Amino acid sequence: MARGDKLGEYRAKRDLRKSGEPGGGRRRGKADRFVVQRHEATRLHFDFRLEVDGVLVSWAVPKGPSLNPDDRRLAVRTEDHPLDYAEFEGLIPEPEYGAGTVIVWDAGTYRNLTAKRGKAIAMADAVEHGHVKVYLEGERLTGAFALSRMGDGDWILVKVDDEGADRRRKPAKTRLESVLTGRTNRDLRA
Repeated sequence: MARGDKLGEYRAKRDLRKSGEPGGGRRRGKADRFVVQRHEATRLHFDFRLEVDGVLVSWAVPKGPSLNPDDRRLAVRTEDHPLDYAEFEGLIPEPEYGAGTVIVWDAGTYRNLTAKRGKAIAMADAVEHGHVKVYLEGERLTGAFALSRMGDGDWILVKVDDEGADRRRKPAKTRLESVLTGRTNRDLRA
């Protein structure tokens, strides 16, 4: 994919007229955004997305984010998504790519904490080099999280042990509704 077309892979995988997904829109606001979408597709997973250089850099997290710093969550890097995907909720029909229901499970802003030897690392460089650390300010996820690429190419998502950590709460299993609309994936299937 050419560096100039960050959404080429995204657009190649879907027919936006049929899927109802966004094709790319303008940025709203000044702060860097994050979104976590609960996606009931072939398999339930959570899509963890960070706004980086005009796109949502994305990972599929099968078990969803954890607030427990002892949990290591597999995170599979997926194609970049357009910024307006941060508000997308809906039913992607069969046989479209990603068919299933999508809700916004959490959303907010983030601050880049990625550094090496005390020097800040730009987000795009952090993703490229395989280590990202961010401070999330969302409704369900707060505090620092780290994403690190492993040798096989997959990533691991870990909650940093800070004021947002909670070893008892499991919001990925207990909080099933959208933070935008209050709807659940089941509501969208009905």
